[in-house]
Parts: sequence; structure tokens; C-alpha cells
Amino acid sequence: MFEKLLPYDVAHTILSEYISYYRQFKRITKRAKIRFENRDWHGIQADAKARITMYRDMVGDTTTKILDLLGEKSEDNGIWREVRKMYFEEIVNFNTRNIAETFYNSVFRHSHKGLSVDEELMFVHSTGTYREFQSTIPIFHNFTFLPSIEETTGKIFKQFTFDAPFEDLERDQGYIADSLRKCLESYGINASDVRLELLKSIFFRNKGAYIVGRLLHPKAKPIPFVMPVLHDENGIYIDALLWNDGDLSSIFSYNRSYFLVEVDIVSEVVDFLKSILPTKNLGELYNSIGFEKHGKTFFYRDFLRHLKAHEGKFMMAPGIRGMVMSVFTLPEYNMVFKVIKDEFAPPKKVTEKEIKAKYELVNRHDRVGRMSDSYMFENLVVDRKRFTDEFLEELKGEIGSKLVITEETVEIKHLYIEKKMIPLNLFLEKCSMEEAEEVINEYGKAIKQMAAVNIFPGDMLLKNFGVTRLNRVVFYDYDEIGFLTEYNFRVIPEPRDEYEEMSGEPYYHIGPNDVFPEEFPRFLIGNPAIRAIFHRLHGNLYNVKFWRETQKRLLRGEIMDVFPYRRRRRFKKVYGGQ
Repeated sequence: MFEKLLPYDVAHTILSEYISYYRQFKRITKRAKIRFENRDWHGIQADAKARITMYRDMVGDTTTKILDLLGEKSEDNGIWREVRKMYFEEIVNFNTRNIAETFYNSVFRHSHKGLSVDEELMFVHSTGTYREFQSTIPIFHNFTFLPSIEETTGKIFKQFTFDAPFEDLERDQGYIADSLRKCLESYGINASDVRLELLKSIFFRNKGAYIVGRLLHPKAKPIPFVMPVLHDENGIYIDALLWNDGDLSSIFSYNRSYFLVEVDIVSEVVDFLKSILPTKNLGELYNSIGFEKHGKTFFYRDFLRHLKAHEGKFMMAPGIRGMVMSVFTLPEYNMVFKVIKDEFAPPKKVTEKEIKAKYELVNRHDRVGRMSDSYMFENLVVDRKRFTDEFLEELKGEIGSKLVITEETVEIKHLYIEKKMIPLNLFLEKCSMEEAEEVINEYGKAIKQMAAVNIFPGDMLLKNFGVTRLNRVVFYDYDEIGFLTEYNFRVIPEPRDEYEEMSGEPYYHIGPNDVFPEEFPRFLIGNPAIRAIFHRLHGNLYNVKFWRETQKRLLRGEIMDVFPYRRRRRFKKVYGGQ
């Protein structure tokens, strides 16, 4: 009798733990609105981090319970087949079936350390469509612009209310109406022919709330309609109306922290977002609303589809070879694969454990649009035919301890997979001076915005930054990353005598966390013309004053404003605050 009940008990234990996880997920996201209303920015950031660690903690606790239940039968595949079958029977009509499948996969992998993906025992491929089903009540509010745009903008904020006063709602509604007219004029569309759909769920992140929607016209693709909402000591106000694809892509970038947003049928929200973010893959969209593990599942399924559709072989990624990571890619693929090397070239003294901790830090921290998100995989198995013999020999020399090679497969024990970007140093070699000015400005902004969230990149060389499709500059080399407040920014002391002045070696003590900003011009940028651009736009980075003042603000607990859209889109810039 016990033998027959065992798979049932295991399946229902995993299911009950999943339900508990999802309930707590909802609890965290639901209180984001209260935190926004109370301007509890530290609370919002703490919740965003807690939600990431909560999943891992609950998977770990669930795994312990399952292994206790199974005992010596924990590796009995026959029992696990029954568990999977019974679990699926229970979730087949869940409104979060896909997320529940991923939770099961996480528990299975956690309880089978070192095991690669198993199609019989896990939910490797989708068990149908990725969509659960359609809600009976629409997930969005529906508006038309009849009889007038002004009347409609007045109705919007009867649906989206806050338990805090607006600074000047009538003023902001006028800004929205005027901006909407400009939007429709740019598309050559009449307001009377357009319908507006706004998701009922508000998206919260850091100090901002976002009302997300789309404009629908019978003869045009959906147009994004996103209103960032801010809250300061004077009250709540609408900061902008965004309809530009680039602005929207930046807000939902894979280089940003995940939103806190309350959802019921997750796939339906993802479908809505996909209609206004067509260049984003579904995995990125699941990530953006906090379901990063299912985003990883979706990415893996997409990776398998890519391998079926293309025959390209792995090769080293372009750029200067790193001292810590071996980085390779597929020619037709928009991702890179990064594996920690077995040995690090001098002067690197970091350990593998420390590098993994740095990636973990970036995953939990506010990436502020300037640090690349990554998927961590263990025991990734790829067809041996994807590697030439020469390339495999090269990899064995760099990451041999991470490889298990058979005649049919290559298994990589631990790696990170990130979006492919053009290394900044390579981009600058081929671009025009106008493009150079744009990306060098972005480079300086990236350093400053990371500083604003208490991150110092450590190694700020151009080769450690990449240029995205939208020409944004993003940092992706984390082996020397650290908290800005832990560094000591110093001025080089004056030499005491001629001997010190002529010395080829530093004549002053340098601590492990000492940084001398006045040295940056010597090694950051080699090209004099490009160096001059950087000095003109971001010369204050060469001065300890910038760094020390930023540290003081961080130590006071200040959360600095870093906007995920261009400042020129702000109503304060467009209308001069009038």
C-alpha cells in the first residue's frame, strides 16, 4: 500500500509547496502598491530581492521534504515517472500551469545533483501551448477617444487610483492628451479610429510605477502606451507618456531588475506585452514580471528549437580574450556562453567561488539597465557535432574540468548564458565619430548609473562593456565588481623628493580597495579623440569628489533617481514644468 501511495504523496507535496510559493509571490507583489503610496523605496527594493531568494529557498525546502519521503527510492525513475504524471494531472487546468511545471523541474533538478535534463522525468518541452487559458474577465480596461481625448484621459484615473494625493492630476491629464495627439499625428491616425487598452495590473520597480497599455487601430500594429508614475514629497504625478519602441524596450530590458506586478493568468499578460514588444522573446518577458525561472525554461526550449533549425558550430566570441572567463557563441545565435576558466592569468587573484558570488550579487541587485542579466546552467548537454575537434581541444585547455565529453555529447558542468553584444572597444574601431560620441556618452552614463546603485565595476576597460541593439552600453565582466561604498577613493600624494618623483613604481602605499580616479585617463581609452569626448562629457569621473559625494549619498540611505527612459521624454522637459 505504501509503495502505491508514495508517488501520490510526493506529487502532492511538491504541489502544495508550489501553491505556497505562488501565494507568497502574490503577497509580495500585491503590497508593492502600498509601498509606492507610502514612498517606501527601500521596502520595494527589499521585496524584489526577497522574491528572488524566496523561490530558491522554497525549492530547497521542498527538495528536503521529498528526499525524506522517498528515502532510498529517491533515484527510482519508475517512481518519478508516476510523480510527474500525477503532478501534471493536478495542474493541467491551473491558470499558472507553466510556472507550476517549472517549479517541479527545479525540485527535480535540485534532488538530482549533477543530472542533465531528462525528458521522461521533467517538463522539458511544453505540455501543449504556453498559454494556460483566457480569463473570463478582461485583464485590461478598454477606452475609446469619443467624444474627446480630454474626456478619456479623465476617465483613466478613475480606474487607476492611489491612496495618496496627486500633485496636479488635471495638469498631467492635459500633458497626456497633448502627447497622445502628437503620437497619433506621427502615425497619421485619427483618435476616433483608435481604441486604448490598459492592463489593470500596475508595474512597480524601484521608485516608479508604470501603467502599461496599447493603442489599437484596424490598419496598424499595436502602439505602446506607457505612463510612468512617480511619487515625491509633493504628491503623485505622471512623468511621461511613452510610445517609442526604443523607450519601451529599455524599460523592459533584460539589463534591468524585474517588476513587481500582480498577475493571475501569467501567459495572458505575457501575450499582451509581446504585442507591444515584438522584438523581445517570451523568456525575457516572463523574466521582466518576476518569473525568472520560467523565463529560463522558456529560453532553454527556444535554444533547443534554434539547434534544430540551424547547423552552426560553436566558436570563440569576438573581442579580447578574458583572463577569467572562456566566452563562445554560435554564429546565428544572439547569445554567448561563458564558462569560468580552470586557471586565471596573472594578475587575477579571484577564486571561482568569488566569481559565482559576483554573478549572484548582480542577479539580486538593481541592474539599473547597465548590467547584463544571465541564465546560469548546470550540466548543459549539447550534441558533440556542434564542436570542431580543434575548438574542443581549445576549450579543454581552458575549461577542461567543466567538460564531460563522449562520442555523442559534450556536457558543460557550469556556465552562464547572456545576450550577445558588440564589445565596446570593437564598436569604437569601426564607428563614425558621431556614433563614438553617442556610445562614449553611454559608457560614462553606465559607470555613473552603476555608482548610483552602489556598484563599482572595478575593471572599467572598454572591453568589459558591450553595445546593445539600441546602442546602449552595458557592463558584463563581473570578476572585479563590488559595492561602491567599500572602496577608498584617493588622490595620489605629492612626491616628497626627486627620487619619488622619478620612480617607476608607486612611492605610496596602495590598499586592496584603493582607487585613484586621476589615473583613469591613462588606461581607460587609448584613442586621443575618443578620450577627449569622454573628458568633455564625463570628466568628473576623474575626480575623487564625484566618487566620495556619491558614497556619502549612498551611506545616508538615499535612493537616487535613474530613469529607464530618456530624460527628454519627461513632461518636465517637454512642457518646462508648466
